[in-house]
Amino acid sequence: QVQLVESGGGLVQAGGSLRLSCTASGRTFSSYAMGWFRQAPGKEREFVAAISWTGGSTRYADSVKGRFTISRDNAKIMVYLQMNSLKPEDTAVYYCAADQAPFRRVVTTFHPDSWGQGTQVTVSS
Repeated sequence: QVQLVESGGGLVQAGGSLRLSCTASGRTFSSYAMGWFRQAPGKEREFVAAISWTGGSTRYADSVKGRFTISRDNAKIMVYLQMNSLKPEDTAVYYCAADQAPFRRVVTTFHPDSWGQGTQVTVSS
């Protein structure tokens, strides 16, 4: 399995921005679709965003559409989640995930095979 490590979480006021980063081990990273999930206290983990192996296809949860942007840099083995106009309800632990079915061109579905350890995002009102 690919090893994933997130960074960039923190405390921010409502309306602010944060950028999460995820780095991966393994040369096969660039062939995987990647995604971000989040889990708030007392709630189930939920899908946030996904990106295809080329970066040409993305998908977002309705709750973050227009505010969050997922991107990747395969040369740097990095995936990012730019979060703007943050709301208190965005407070959660954010997890990076890899769907290890290789060379998926679209991410209408996403099945995570590997997870990072998570990074806390707290949005104060």
